[in-house]
Amino acid sequence: MDTTLKIIGYVRSDFKKRTETPKQGDEGGIEATVEINEEYAEAMQGLTVGLEIVLLTWLHGADRSYKKVHPRGDESKPKRGVFSTRSPDRPNPVGIHPVTITDIDGLKIKVHPLEAIDGTPLVDIKNDYHPKNR
Repeated sequence: MDTTLKIIGYVRSDFKKRTETPKQGDEGGIEATVEINEEYAEAMQGLTVGLEIVLLTWLHGADRSYKKVHPRGDESKPKRGVFSTRSPDRPNPVGIHPVTITDIDGLKIKVHPLEAIDGTPLVDIKNDYHPKNR
């Protein structure tokens, strides 16, 4: 059984630092580009402009030592276990980003709204969970 995580591409974004990004895409995310590695070009078949998808990223700037955090970074709230939050700081920092495809040009997919920083590794793309998309 192969348990190796494969990077399928990278996010290209105007957000350069984690401190610049909103907590979630729908709270101020921007249009950004996902560049797919050539070896996964065939896997893009079926992606179309207007399709709602979920990007799964590896939040490479996360601190993987955290077990508890203040929800949404608000220190006035008591700490909770990271598994009950959307904190990027967690043992396996997988990011979940619901977005809509706004353009496709070869291996480049423009999406909106995305809050990931430039250079974030992409680990998967899933069709959104609406029954019409299955």
